[in-house]
Amino acid sequence: MKDLYANVKICPFIPNEQKTDQVYCDLELMDAQKLMTKSANHLELLHVWEEWHDKTGPPMRNKFMRYVDLANQAAQLNGFGNAGEEMGSIYEADDFQDELAETFQKILPLYKQLFAYVRSKLHKHYGPDVVRPNGPLPAHILGNLWAQEWSKIYHIVAPYPEFGNIDVTDELLQQGFTPLRIFQMTEEFYTSMGLKPMPPEFWRFSMIEKPNSRKVQCTASAWDFCNKVDYRIKQCTEVNMDNLVTTYHEMAHIEYYLHYAGQPYLYRDGANPGFHEGVANAVLLSVFNPKHFYRMGLSSNNTEVYERNMNFLMLMALKKVAYASFAYLVDQWRYTIFEHGVSKMNSDWWNFRLRYQGIVPPIPRSESHFDAAAKRHIPADVPYIKYYVALLLEFQIYKSMCDAANHKGSLHTCDVYRSREAGRVLSDILRVGKA
Repeated sequence: MKDLYANVKICPFIPNEQKTDQVYCDLELMDAQKLMTKSANHLELLHVWEEWHDKTGPPMRNKFMRYVDLANQAAQLNGFGNAGEEMGSIYEADDFQDELAETFQKILPLYKQLFAYVRSKLHKHYGPDVVRPNGPLPAHILGNLWAQEWSKIYHIVAPYPEFGNIDVTDELLQQGFTPLRIFQMTEEFYTSMGLKPMPPEFWRFSMIEKPNSRKVQCTASAWDFCNKVDYRIKQCTEVNMDNLVTTYHEMAHIEYYLHYAGQPYLYRDGANPGFHEGVANAVLLSVFNPKHFYRMGLSSNNTEVYERNMNFLMLMALKKVAYASFAYLVDQWRYTIFEHGVSKMNSDWWNFRLRYQGIVPPIPRSESHFDAAAKRHIPADVPYIKYYVALLLEFQIYKSMCDAANHKGSLHTCDVYRSREAGRVLSDILRVGKA
């Protein structure tokens, strides 16, 4: 299933008046993501959404059904009722699901307020034929192939659009940044806090740009080869703000690997599956920050102006609050499939999307589709609840670092760059691993 996903290609959107007999269907995941991010044509957004979901799900559907059966058999041999129970057991808490449900109920009122605000803005932007004023949102107009976070529609929903945004892509290009320079600047952030530099093998073996000589799966990832020497990042880096932030995130994983390398092998991991992502995201709260970009010479603005403050907080809500619902629901669906079977797995998927996100498919779907497989983590068998746990952890870790750095003022203005005290707090978390 992973190979099928990695090799998906879709056809471009061609208006009726421009259609010809010859169409090159060669758009890959990164191309689809860019179109969902940048296109202002809701018909093109619909086309890309439909193409991606139709090309990913149906070819994997029967394979996934077989996987569910095999995973459940393996889990039962290990003493669990089903594979969902086995997945959750790694958190070592009998009431783990109840605790998560309780935290989600605390987030839900804020999510509903954000949802209503975004819906009103999208209704005004697209009109009632695309967005109803009091109904769910169609999944294709939220700036993301999976509608998992909504930051790419910031330009539509910003409360004070005349005050701009904090996208530093243009500045990166004007200053002549390259993928290598982005990686070097990221390393300097960590060493400024007293953390570890990247070892020589990292620079020798990491894939920091998309190679021209072979096909690769471009989803960014960090790798520990478990020999205390070889650590790598695989990333098709482009010079833009998204890739800049991703580089900081992936290098945080490498810092985690480097710090717990001295532990026995069984303890070389995060304290729980959410910790790796939580640590990486906590660092990003300091990096994706107007104050930090200002200090790094990438922006002439900070958050001293009220309107810019509100714009930045809205952007963070689109990134974090919107994502909380998606991060929570993915494995709720997966646990349901493991427990109750695959006969309604696509309708169950959209029932969960509606219940937790208020999102519906933009066109009718049936059980012949398998829309959950549009997200790589499903065919790749990667548990997703860790991203929700990470979301809860990242703000706690970030606040601990900011307190150590003696930050004064609102938490969202904290930048721990060059703070050795914050670095010590982070090091203390990292070095113990899973011990």
